[in-house]
Amino acid sequence: MSITAHAYARAGLVGNPSDGYFGKTISFVIRNYSATVKLWETPQFEILPTHGDFAKYDSVTDFLREQRLYGYYGGQRLMKAAVKKFYDFCQTSNQPLHDRNFTLQFQTDIPRLVGLSGSSGIVVATMRALCEFYGVTIPQQLFPGVVLSAEKDELGITAGLQDRVIQVYEGMVFMDFDRKLMETRGYGEYESLTPDPAPPLYVAFDAERAEVSDITHRNLRQLFEKGDPQVVGAMLKYRDLTDRGRAAILSGDWDALHKVTDENFELRKTIMNIAPENQRMVDVARSAGTSAKFAGSGGAICGVYHGEKQFEELTAAMRAINCTVIKPQVFG
Repeated sequence: MSITAHAYARAGLVGNPSDGYFGKTISFVIRNYSATVKLWETPQFEILPTHGDFAKYDSVTDFLREQRLYGYYGGQRLMKAAVKKFYDFCQTSNQPLHDRNFTLQFQTDIPRLVGLSGSSGIVVATMRALCEFYGVTIPQQLFPGVVLSAEKDELGITAGLQDRVIQVYEGMVFMDFDRKLMETRGYGEYESLTPDPAPPLYVAFDAERAEVSDITHRNLRQLFEKGDPQVVGAMLKYRDLTDRGRAAILSGDWDALHKVTDENFELRKTIMNIAPENQRMVDVARSAGTSAKFAGSGGAICGVYHGEKQFEELTAAMRAINCTVIKPQVFG
């Protein structure tokens, strides 16, 4: 038996980073990039290493460059955590598992550590492969929480549900993480959006801006839990922004969506520090006439463009600062 499972990159369009703070968000997948997990039956259980797990380099200089860009993070730990939490879920939901062994291996072309959810993509794809191998069903609304538990509980990664929801549901999704819903049942209300026409979106990223995303959220979490009025107030404003973004998407009002996404970034600046290199990405994109905000925690931005000429101008401007620009493939 051989199984292949995928999960796509994602970008937060409106509302991030409020998903972990009872806010609302809209996200979309980027089918241009994906994490792929392969599983096949073998006599022993094994997780094969891949890029980021190896300890062999052409030189110390190459190792130091990898460490500077990507830290000490490989993919094996993510797959180990995914297997652990998958087994935990099956035990608590009384789903017996057979005792056959298997080997896991993953490949990914999601740009690493630039806020496009490469790590959660590996976990989602791993759990999809495990579900198929064991014949297990994890209800769609619960699946993101199981993924998050692998990263948060097992690995200590500070994160919210948004990334996992969009990678499970795919397409474009409006999410409401209302406090009452989250505290009573553990998940929010998720609505798939299928606008026709789709909004003219771009995603740009700088692969050299690699950064461990959960670090940026740690101080924010502490302030929120202490009831800091500026942080708590910002999370309420994100809920309103996301409602406005949803209305703009469903009505095809791209000027309104442009304004909402820009406001999203300006609101972020009131509660989180912005690295100069990330601010430069936003400034350069806006100088070409597009909107711009973080797609995640930094290193990648997204926004609305208006016409092919503007997209070409955006691409040229971003290329000048070593950034790649794409039109995301959102819908299959």
